Amino acid sequence: MNYDFNQIEKKWQAFWAENQTFRAHNNSDKPKYYTLSMFPYPSGAGLHVGHPLGYIAGDIYARYKRHKGFNVLHPMGYDSFGLPAEQYAIQTGQHPAITTETNINRYREQLDRLGFSFDWSRKVRTSNPEYYKWTQWVFIQLFNSWYNKDADKAEGIETLIALFEKEGNVSVNAVCDDDTFEFSAVEWNDFSTKRKQEILLKYRLTYLADAEVNWCPALGTVLANDEIVNGVSERGGHPVIRKKMTQWMMRITAYAQRLLDGLDTIDWPQPLKDSQTNWIGRSEGASVTFNVIPREQGDEESHQIEVFTTRPDTIFGASFMTLAPEHELVVKITTPEQKAEVDAYIDATAKRSERDRMADVKTISGAFTGAYAEHPFTKEPVPIWIGDYVLAGYGTGAVMSVPCGDQRDYDFAKHFGIDIPNIFEGVDISEEAFADKEKTIIANSDFLNGLPYKKAVKRAIFELEQLGQGKGKINYRLRDAVFSRQRYWGEPFPVYYDVDGMPQMIADEYLPIKLPEVEKYLPTETGEPPLGNATYWAWDRLKAEVVKNEKIDNVEVFPLELNTMPGWAGSSQYFNRYMDPKNDDAIYSEQAINYWEDVDLYIGGSEHATGHLLYSRFWQKFLFDRGIAPKDEFAKKLINQGMITGTSAFVYRWNQNLLSRTIFISSKLIERAVEKKGFIDDYSSELKSMLDNLNSKPEGKTIGETFWKHFDRIHADVSLVNSSDELDIEAFKKWQPEYEDATFILEDGKYIVGREVEKMSKSKYNVVNPDAICDEYGADSLRLYEMFLGPLEQSKPWNTAGITGVHSFLKKLWKLYLSIDNAEPTKENLKTLHKTIKKVEEDIENFSFNTSVSTFMICVNELTAQKCNSKAILEPLAILVSPYAPHIAEELWEKLEHTASISEAPFPKFEAKYLVESSKEYPISFNGKMRFTMELSLDLGKDEIEAAVMANEKTQTQLAGRTPKKVIVVPGKIVNIVG
Repeated sequence: MNYDFNQIEKKWQAFWAENQTFRAHNNSDKPKYYTLSMFPYPSGAGLHVGHPLGYIAGDIYARYKRHKGFNVLHPMGYDSFGLPAEQYAIQTGQHPAITTETNINRYREQLDRLGFSFDWSRKVRTSNPEYYKWTQWVFIQLFNSWYNKDADKAEGIETLIALFEKEGNVSVNAVCDDDTFEFSAVEWNDFSTKRKQEILLKYRLTYLADAEVNWCPALGTVLANDEIVNGVSERGGHPVIRKKMTQWMMRITAYAQRLLDGLDTIDWPQPLKDSQTNWIGRSEGASVTFNVIPREQGDEESHQIEVFTTRPDTIFGASFMTLAPEHELVVKITTPEQKAEVDAYIDATAKRSERDRMADVKTISGAFTGAYAEHPFTKEPVPIWIGDYVLAGYGTGAVMSVPCGDQRDYDFAKHFGIDIPNIFEGVDISEEAFADKEKTIIANSDFLNGLPYKKAVKRAIFELEQLGQGKGKINYRLRDAVFSRQRYWGEPFPVYYDVDGMPQMIADEYLPIKLPEVEKYLPTETGEPPLGNATYWAWDRLKAEVVKNEKIDNVEVFPLELNTMPGWAGSSQYFNRYMDPKNDDAIYSEQAINYWEDVDLYIGGSEHATGHLLYSRFWQKFLFDRGIAPKDEFAKKLINQGMITGTSAFVYRWNQNLLSRTIFISSKLIERAVEKKGFIDDYSSELKSMLDNLNSKPEGKTIGETFWKHFDRIHADVSLVNSSDELDIEAFKKWQPEYEDATFILEDGKYIVGREVEKMSKSKYNVVNPDAICDEYGADSLRLYEMFLGPLEQSKPWNTAGITGVHSFLKKLWKLYLSIDNAEPTKENLKTLHKTIKKVEEDIENFSFNTSVSTFMICVNELTAQKCNSKAILEPLAILVSPYAPHIAEELWEKLEHTASISEAPFPKFEAKYLVESSKEYPISFNGKMRFTMELSLDLGKDEIEAAVMANEKTQTQLAGRTPKKVIVVPGKIVNIVG
């Protein structure tokens, strides 16, 4: 009987679905194990073979843990809100829900085909109101909370109000806005309702504020930093500018230190921990205040500039100050003479993202405001500049610039001719040489002179405190997170605005506030977000329902929030919701959360290090503080799977406008031209003369470097290229009709594409569809091959040709079970089985899945050579294979006359005794030359070994009647007969 993988895989997928084989239970006598893969955003392209890598690894471990007797929770769902579906809706008019549903159905079909042991009864979709009801609920809890620094945790806002009523805020140690003023209990109680709400917004863990954001005019929305690539939107490549807007913010900075400390308690990859550590960016130093010198005598308006520095001891080297172009003081202090230059610079900077500005260490640009600040100690005027290397969102948005101690300050000062005082003794001030800050002696003031670095820092802080112009401070790079998006397809805020314009939360019992219908998904003509197009988007406080906008009277009916939540909102607590996803009364029951507690194994991409993974840790710590979650870290162990890369194909278009037609040149011909071997095609003469003119070698450049730049490299769909790298030209023209009349210059009648390994991506046309692999080789072959490619954490290239090896292994495995008997296994059978059990168990525990596949191959080869048909061997072997290739394992289990699923079978136990050698195959040598071997017990002594060898017929034949001079026996190693 042949291995009919198609029939087998359909059969068992149907069996698992019908019997809900992998359904987890919230109450079990078994120990729990929660393994989770990051849920996908369901795009229209469906899965390619790179996507399932982490899912397969997680599934292997989940299946293994079931075999080990655990109650395993292994859920899956969809991160289904997002910009791609909305952009498609804008282009086509089709509601994003329809697109999302279609895409989800496609993903589900593909995921099921790969045989994952997901508990689909727990699936969630972030775009379902039943799910985002609880995202809205968490938002409300954040709004109604503040961070008590004394208790080092979040508390209910009512406790803060009670403190204000009793003693004001003077003694309250809270995380709050920097501009929060002091007030007494009497003053608080006299404040109007609106004023009290404005003050509370300065303390709430989610609040409204004017913030510098990445605004994309073409998309009509704010973008997160990770949604911007090379200064343009990742989606569509549209320009992005910096703009100040009123936004909902998350006060993640309250948790900065705890987010750092928590990294020591979780088993996550060190590079990922390093990313979060650097993103949070803890630094110790001082807050220093510089007074801006009034423009004219008698000018009553005074301004101060606060800077944070880790090196207050270098303050005597501060020869200028630099503000971020967006700093609020820039407009106030710029002189009339400098206004035009400053305004032009601010406009230009607004077109660059923060990420670009941080990454660009070469460009030097800035503008002088015309204003000066007074140096705290010398009282000398310090010029105030603006420069885009200073970011409004980092520190205070201002720096005291010390050109002899900082490379960027030095470059800036040198470029604009600003004074560069040398305050470091014996230090060369040049572009290449800067102070070794750990050893430098400061020598520019009486109180710092001669002090080493650390003592100088402490003394500088002390002196600043005496002046009232500074204090010691711990600073974090981390900024509060913008939580508003000007989009349609996202979670609505459960917020309406009262007559004073103050935000009010809708009561929990009326959640969810569902996304309304709109006629179009673009911002309104007046620039409001897409929800501004909704006609039913007002809150009736008496009826507690959403009503028509025309009923707004700001007495009982009020406008609702027009922004929606960002993509990371729905993913920040989905792992907890999986524990009790059908619960409509609570985010989860106490019984469910206390049983599952947290994720034991989380698998996903490292690209989420400073996005989803950081925000999720923040939300988890908040839920823990408020007694909603039992753990303050949501995942004990995290593995970042590597990337499966694709081999892209490229065609080369001549980009010089010297010819009237579009010409593509075979990559081999270009290589020959670079090597000056010329062309061999009918079209070559005209082209060759042009190429010859270009083929001269400019100074400092190779011919090849000059030559290749005259071609545009264009991706070609890999499905149009054969295994010999030959392009199907006619198919290419049909795929890209704009090149229908293009000329293709060939070599030997063929167009050879260029090749390069890149990230597998639809945009690079190098994706391989898993459906095609399953059709030809089966899901079990695909699962095994993805693991076989290499270590889970490493990137590895896809090569479809390589899958034939694992497919052949499965066919060989199948043949082992064609004839099964109850014969007693031999020593060789048991040895092969138990060394396989040992290795596979070690590999799975260490997530070394690639070496397990090799072990299976060795095992099957050995059992085949041993002609093993013993059920006692083949039964445990099927269980070993099951996590990796579950369909064939289920079928073999059934052939072994079992009626229950193999997933219920216990994992085979390794017994070391079967690997202990009881005999030795001795090489028998005569005068140092090995003539034959003998299997002898390891229990035999030297005399017994000698006697057995001498009695052997082969020994007598070799001796031919002679008496040996001596017999050398080394027990366990050799026998050598000298004679």
